Amino acid sequence: MASIGSFVWLSTYYKNNVDIFRTVLLLLLCLFAACETAPPVQEMSDARQAIAVAKEAGAAELAAFHLNAAEKYLASAEKKLNERAYNQARSDANQAKMKALDALRASEDVQDTVDN
Repeated sequence: MASIGSFVWLSTYYKNNVDIFRTVLLLLLCLFAACETAPPVQEMSDARQAIAVAKEAGAAELAAFHLNAAEKYLASAEKKLNERAYNQARSDANQAKMKALDALRASEDVQDTVDN
């Protein structure tokens, strides 16, 4: 039969491991929460820069549809950023960047067609 000493040791060992497990779990949850709640600063900057480059390439006249879509996504991202809906803001900022790049490509295609 097991002695009382081994039972005490086993219960202490189990309690310590549960405490460690809970601590690690809590730290992981905090880490994931921090990742989810970080503002999409880089994504917003990338979208703004892509829109500016598309405008410089003449997208306002040559690819207005794509540029307008990019600006709408950026406005939506800014609104969601102010509401602290960071995941949605990040998604809209990425969409704004993609639409701005579409506008840039479309305007370059039109310019290439005119030049040839």
